[in-house]
Amino acid sequence: MTLTDAPGATVLAEEPSPPVSYRRRRVAGLVAAVVALIVLAVLSIMIGSKAIPLPVIWDALFDPSPNADQFAIRDLRVPRTIIGLAVGMALGVCGALIQALTRNPLADPGILGVHAGSSFAVTVAVGLLGVSTMQGYMWFAFAGALVVTVMVLLLGATRRGQSPVLMVLAGVCISAVLGGARDGLQLTNPAAFDQMRSWSAGSIVSRDLDIIWPVLPFFVTALFLAFIVSGALNAMALGDELAATQGVRLVRTRILAVAAITLLAGGATAIAGPIGFVGLMVPHVARWFTGPDQRWILAYSLLLAPSLLLASDILGRIVMYPSELPIGIVTAFVGAPVLIALVRRKKASGL
Repeated sequence: MTLTDAPGATVLAEEPSPPVSYRRRRVAGLVAAVVALIVLAVLSIMIGSKAIPLPVIWDALFDPSPNADQFAIRDLRVPRTIIGLAVGMALGVCGALIQALTRNPLADPGILGVHAGSSFAVTVAVGLLGVSTMQGYMWFAFAGALVVTVMVLLLGATRRGQSPVLMVLAGVCISAVLGGARDGLQLTNPAAFDQMRSWSAGSIVSRDLDIIWPVLPFFVTALFLAFIVSGALNAMALGDELAATQGVRLVRTRILAVAAITLLAGGATAIAGPIGFVGLMVPHVARWFTGPDQRWILAYSLLLAPSLLLASDILGRIVMYPSELPIGIVTAFVGAPVLIALVRRKKASGL
């Protein structure tokens, strides 16, 4: 909304504040999300092939000793939980950004092919170039995510703006092509990919904390960029022309948003492989509580996505006990029905 007080002068009007009861609902929901995340993090540390009581967990963290249970806590479950938190936050905020930028409620890094681009680039790095370290193939993951994100935005562009249907079709086609190419490369050199089988299914098993430190600065930078552009994305939801009249720098906003998407999707894929549907589901749940305000959606996604990821990881440990299901398979089972429901909704064509 704008106010014009003189010829050629346009002043931005302040956005009306939501009712007090609505603001309280948002804050209450945010507090509940924090509590749920803490509970799930504790359960993630407790539940595994062997149930470990809380006193042992406490001692493992604050009074360590050479005990087998304490070793499992310190060296296996705590790193796994921390990595799940970081990857979940990245996927949730990435999904919210993609949906806001494209004004497409069906968008997420998996459906639009961003995960496929990162996965293919990592496969090329490992299989053809012999890269074997996280610091090495991380850059390929970023590059793959960037290239596919730009391709989908370009292929989905029309004279009236971004077409949600075209972007989804472009993402599906790119995912199919890159997925086939990735599988073909893996067949040509099975020995090089034996250790990446769980990674290719989407997993946070057997990851130590050393794998997250190289990516953490990029995650922090991307989150900073995401919250910088959140206000501009609110204006762009009303249309590019109206956003421009309110002083929004459209090109700058899109560049910063794409940069954040690239860092988040590429980093998450490099750490845990392609985990789908998290970025699709979480922003929709967030909007139930927050409405269309992207600042609140990003804040909720930052908490709800790691909760979903940890819950899926815990479920994967339970359903095939004492074996485990990769987390990417669990989220696919949950996310596929959600995607079908969203497609059938009358308002699924735009935000």
